[in-house]
Amino acid sequence: MAFNASEKMLDSSSSSVSPAELASYGNRVLKTSEKLISTLVKPTDTSDNVSLALAAVEVEVFMVGPSVALNKIPRLDTTNSSVDIDLIGIAKNNNKGSAAVAFMGYNTMENLLKPDFFNTSNDTVKTMMSTVISATLPKTNNTKLTKPVNFTLKHIREFNPNGSLSCVYWNISEWIVDGCSVLETNSNYTVCSCVHLSTFALIMQTSRPPESDSQLDLLNLVCVIVGLVFFSLALLTFALCQWSPGVNNVARVNICISLLLAHLLFLLTQQFLDLIRPQQVLCAVISGVLHFLFLSGFVWMFIEAVLLFICVRNLSQISSKKREVLSSGFLCVIGYVVALVVVAVSVGLLPEGYGSEHCWIKMDKGFIWSFLGPVCVILALNMILFINIIIKLNSTLKNLNAEVSQMKQTKTMTFKTLAQFVVLGCPWILGPFTNGSKELEIIFLILNSQQGTFIFLVYCVLNNESRWAEDHQFPQCCSEK
Repeated sequence: MAFNASEKMLDSSSSSVSPAELASYGNRVLKTSEKLISTLVKPTDTSDNVSLALAAVEVEVFMVGPSVALNKIPRLDTTNSSVDIDLIGIAKNNNKGSAAVAFMGYNTMENLLKPDFFNTSNDTVKTMMSTVISATLPKTNNTKLTKPVNFTLKHIREFNPNGSLSCVYWNISEWIVDGCSVLETNSNYTVCSCVHLSTFALIMQTSRPPESDSQLDLLNLVCVIVGLVFFSLALLTFALCQWSPGVNNVARVNICISLLLAHLLFLLTQQFLDLIRPQQVLCAVISGVLHFLFLSGFVWMFIEAVLLFICVRNLSQISSKKREVLSSGFLCVIGYVVALVVVAVSVGLLPEGYGSEHCWIKMDKGFIWSFLGPVCVILALNMILFINIIIKLNSTLKNLNAEVSQMKQTKTMTFKTLAQFVVLGCPWILGPFTNGSKELEIIFLILNSQQGTFIFLVYCVLNNESRWAEDHQFPQCCSEK
């Protein structure tokens, strides 16, 4: 009952409470908890243990007596932590040859003993990376440790490889590192070694992020909204216009659909990030959906590049043979199933890789390559296809006669080929080079958000063969023949 009541008070602790009051209440909770847990210690000749798990705290108590027969140092576990302590050595230093250790993991204690109580000389962001734990020796006369105690603390938040980890213990009003050190660490857990028992935690220090550039944020918002408008206009044009039988717009339509949904979802997520981020499951689901939508957009870009390559290769036959090279159904299967398979495999291999601070793919463990890997492959293939397209177009231009209309038609297609490559590939190639360069970041932002605008301009507005159908009340749109 006491622990359950403590949990409610911890969850309802107000941010308006002064740090001194938080520390004082935290000390009372710790002291009361230790007294309550000490009542679980009972005399034993060999060994015994008691454990309990509540919403507020997990406890494991291990007791040894004079007749104990253990071959190794016992390990006590909670859900997010464990401790290895030489309880046999401690018992031998006591008159009766008995000793007991109580190991507690507090699930909500960081609401009181905040990481900001870790006073350091440098101005950094401090994050609690583990649950707060306590280890005591109740009803044990000689509490001097014979060996350092090792704690294994599971990370409860995303690990930042650029951060600095510290094993700390609570000393009345602050977290300090005296007597504790980091033995080993990886992205999942950290092992701390301490020469005394107390209340411990793992705190990460990271550099403060630069202040948000309000002008860049405003530009991003405006560009994304404009891009969404033109994605919608392009889809509306593709839907309402009557196209010649030889035109295959399936890739362009699905590029617009995938990127429209991806940009819209990303925009809404960032606008309501403070509400979404605490919901870890929702945040992870959103990042998975974004992963699928952006990947499917890139797959459709590759399909469009393949179709364009086939179109240019058969340039001399296009005017007389108006037929689809590949069926729309087959292309749809490729366009969405490939992205779905990549996401499904990613979820199966590392489900915790989704749901970063911005509800996107986490950077640790190299999981970001589940997105960057396919994107790099697609961009490389598009580059190869583009070079082949340029070579074949150049060969076609040399074989053409001097007829103006025919030359104009070929130049138009060359322009559309170049424009389409810029729309579908170039903005993303700039991505790795934007760090530290505000100018490149602005160029990347504008080009990446305006793919819908360029698609609408090239394939709808600048389509010089679009005309009003004589027998219809809607435009009859014909692409390049």
